[in-house]
Amino acid sequence: MAERMQIGYRVVGTIKEVKGSCSAGHRVGDRIELSGHSSGGLCGFFYHDIFPYLNTMQFGGKYPWWDQDVLELECPDRYNTVSIRLERKK
Repeated sequence: MAERMQIGYRVVGTIKEVKGSCSAGHRVGDRIELSGHSSGGLCGFFYHDIFPYLNTMQFGGKYPWWDQDVLELECPDRYNTVSIRLERKK
């Protein structure tokens, strides 16, 4: 992919927990730079699930129930759950 100019805020994900066995190979402590243009190597199923939150964070938005620069989410695999912490870097 061609190199892109950074649009909006940087969003960095950190894998916080892996329950079971992650088929994508994510491990606790992995750090991933994410954006609307790049999954950063995050599992496609997980990226698909977090995409709306990621876009909101990248472009400076917020939800009524969330007014911070950190959000913790889980992958859709309920048997081998991976948790990620997303941080919006200003």
